[in-house]
Amino acid sequence: MSEHFTDEEMKMLTRQVIEYLDGWSLSAEQTIAILGADVKNRHLPLYRKGEKVLSQTKETIQRIEHIVGIADALRTAYPFSDQMRVLWLQKPHRRFRRKTPLSVILNEGLNGLMRVRVEIDCAYGWTINDAMQANAAANNNS
Repeated sequence: MSEHFTDEEMKMLTRQVIEYLDGWSLSAEQTIAILGADVKNRHLPLYRKGEKVLSQTKETIQRIEHIVGIADALRTAYPFSDQMRVLWLQKPHRRFRRKTPLSVILNEGLNGLMRVRVEIDCAYGWTINDAMQANAAANNNS
């Protein structure tokens, strides 16, 4: 994902990300925590309408990328059921020590978003694994 977006692109991304988070049946406080930005509860309707946009800090862009990746992977895993997507986020998971993916995201912030994305998005997980193996090989050769 690009590090710099036009105002129009940020409006679209902001609306899209808020729409995904709304689809996850989150409270306003949970939405704000996942965004990790200086977003006020009363401003959420403005973000939904595209009247306000999320900042383009490195961390916010990374969070957006992971939220979009998780949403896409959930749609792939459960193409016909919004309810199953929400259930997956709210059901305790063995790989998260019986914590829910949503609680991992809320408690671990950006790292939690990445952990959940690696679990639900196998293509992303493979990319991360390949990068780690390449890095390890490069370190062994030096």
